Amino acid sequence: MNETIHRYKDRAREYWTTRSRHQQLFILGGLLLIIVLIGVIIFFSIRTNYAPLYNDLPVEETGQIKETLDSRGIPSEVTADGTAILVPRESVDQLKVELAAEGIPQSGSIGYEDFQDQLGFGMTENEFSVMEKATLETELSNLMQSVDGVSLAEVMITLPEETVWVSDQPEEASASIVLTLDGGYQLEQGNVQALYHLASRSIPHLPEENIMIADNQANQYHYEDQGAIDGTRQTYDQQREISRDIENDLQQQLQQMLGTMMGQHRVMVSVTTDIDFTQESREEELIEPVDEDSMEGIEISAESITETYEGEELPEEGVAGTGEDDIANYPGAAAGGDGDYERIEERVNNDVNRIHRHIQESPYRLRDLGIQVVVEPPDPEDMLSLPADTVEDIESILETVVSTSIDETYLEEIDDGEIRDKIFVSAQPFMNNMEEEEPESAGIPAWVYILGIAILAAIVAIIFIMRRNRYNIDEEDFEDERVNLEDIPEEDVSVEGEQRKRLERLAREKPEEFSKLLRTWLSED
Repeated sequence: MNETIHRYKDRAREYWTTRSRHQQLFILGGLLLIIVLIGVIIFFSIRTNYAPLYNDLPVEETGQIKETLDSRGIPSEVTADGTAILVPRESVDQLKVELAAEGIPQSGSIGYEDFQDQLGFGMTENEFSVMEKATLETELSNLMQSVDGVSLAEVMITLPEETVWVSDQPEEASASIVLTLDGGYQLEQGNVQALYHLASRSIPHLPEENIMIADNQANQYHYEDQGAIDGTRQTYDQQREISRDIENDLQQQLQQMLGTMMGQHRVMVSVTTDIDFTQESREEELIEPVDEDSMEGIEISAESITETYEGEELPEEGVAGTGEDDIANYPGAAAGGDGDYERIEERVNNDVNRIHRHIQESPYRLRDLGIQVVVEPPDPEDMLSLPADTVEDIESILETVVSTSIDETYLEEIDDGEIRDKIFVSAQPFMNNMEEEEPESAGIPAWVYILGIAILAAIVAIIFIMRRNRYNIDEEDFEDERVNLEDIPEEDVSVEGEQRKRLERLAREKPEEFSKLLRTWLSED
């Protein structure tokens, strides 16, 4: 390989040195031109031609669309100060349909570069409006035909007329669309939503309620709020997931516990639940006594007032209770006798417990629970081989699980007999276990022996063939190198005769050394 490379290298060097300088420059120029042409062809072949996807977008929505395209691995460019986004030209129509099905964009308009190419000088305003309307209808029709199942779309748009008068309510556009569907195809709601979004985002000032879509069979397709549908679906999925988690947890616990008692392959457990997902949130303002037995509160303050008075006979002059040392508003003693007075007053302020509760109920409560257990008896052919005490123990365990799992609110309405009705224990043979036990009782399967004998026979045959081939090769080599001893005289007392006898004996007794000797003689010759 190296000699070939050196040979071609020498030929190239010889060819190059025999050329004149002009010929060398011409060859170098030709090679450089070929390299440049190849580079230009590669550049234009791998260059991506971009076309507008959406125009007049808010910067925030442009970022969201850019992030969506990047997550899908689609190259894109942002232009016009972040209000327009460009994508590869061959992907424009497909992306418009896919993003419209997801409700993208929420604002902005779809770009129509072909309409701009048709603009020219001298075009009147009416001609411009007619061309704009026709272009919008044509482009929207082409977009809708990209949706699965739509073979033809006829679009009629009514654009609002511009006016110099100021109005509180802006004029809105309207659109009527007639679809021709593929044979036997029914539009799904997702495709209908995509068509509405395509029309609404393609035409300025065109809300969904001003769009009418029908097919050639006069079937109308109405716009539905996908957000509400998705919210209901999400709630259902969450509730279904909670139900499955509860059922799986109970089933695994019971399977493990009963499997330890009876054997993992001899017990099958099934759990069904009824869950109340009604959620309640309330606030409570409670006032309760501190001591519920005496219905009294806690003493926070106390006041005790005691007044006493003892009086003598007053003189005749003067008015009782009006002197400087007398008690105000206290009646004077009657003339002609003694008097006394005593007043005791106690004031105690008690306070009670004021409780403010904000109660958030659990998002779900287990309303009902059913457990079904199938046990294989020790003797699958005898259903009575399963002891009744074992069945009662299993039922007791299941009753405890049911009574502790159901919410207390619903458990109060259930009697003990109803709890037992929610449990079912049955003794049945398992077909899989019966099929698996047959090979174990028969010992090692017969196919194992057959396979072992076949492998052993194959190994013996391979060894025999290898040894036979090796023996044939050695025999052929020996026959090629063996000297024809029949031509040697049987009795020769000369020196040559002795050498021939030795060679004959060597060939009989030690053929390997004899063959080596012959090879040596042949190599010397």
